[in-house]
Amino acid sequence: MGLFTFWPVGYNAYLAFNDYSIAEATATWNNFAHFKYLYGEELFHSALKNSLLFLLVVPVIQVSALLVAKLVNNKLPAMTFFRAAYYIPVITAISIAGVVWLNVYKYDGILTWFLQSLGLIDEQVNWLGEPKIAIYMVMIFTFWKGIGYYMVLYLAGLQSIPTEVEEAAILDGANAWQRFWKITVPMVKPTILLCTLLSTIAALKAFQEVVVLTRGQADTYTALYYVYAQAFTNFNFGRAAAAGLVVTFFCVLLAVLQFRFFGEKK
Repeated sequence: MGLFTFWPVGYNAYLAFNDYSIAEATATWNNFAHFKYLYGEELFHSALKNSLLFLLVVPVIQVSALLVAKLVNNKLPAMTFFRAAYYIPVITAISIAGVVWLNVYKYDGILTWFLQSLGLIDEQVNWLGEPKIAIYMVMIFTFWKGIGYYMVLYLAGLQSIPTEVEEAAILDGANAWQRFWKITVPMVKPTILLCTLLSTIAALKAFQEVVVLTRGQADTYTALYYVYAQAFTNFNFGRAAAAGLVVTFFCVLLAVLQFRFFGEKK
């Protein structure tokens, strides 16, 4: 933890207040100059806005993952196959998944063909090139890639619920919806909090999806992609560190708020 977490975070915080030269490996103190620059830069504002917009995928993926976990928790034929099928995208390399979805999203790809066959669109659409919809297309990819991960966590939570509780509720005349809302949700609340926290942080740190699908084009520039571009394209490590510190602040803030409003009340 000290070597791979605390030291990098601490050194990043140090670089955020310095001008760092990779050629000379020296850092020059500049106080809050990088933060002042970020405060007035439109590109960073847009990137941060897109990262916050990415939070829209959090409730969708959490509700869907819980419902899928509830579905595959049943003892039915071939259920093991379906559990594995939902989890395959999680272990699929992001580069391979990106190639697949680039073919789905291209002008004459599967998505265009499917919507045209239903009569929902007349012309081919540049799904990843249109600024108004590109960020949402990336969100769909994120949803597909991550739902299996949270499904497994919810499945573990569901399987920890004693069967006697469900059986007692059935004997009392509770229907499926009542059992789900009054028993399942309260008893998996710690798992819901954990999964929501993990997906919130993942949404704010959206980066790989942007790299493999759009390279930040069509208004899909996220805050973490901004950090990457500043560090490894512009070689401005101090500014990249400052931007990373801002992203970290939002992650911590949202984590605190989630524990405050959704955690266990004392």
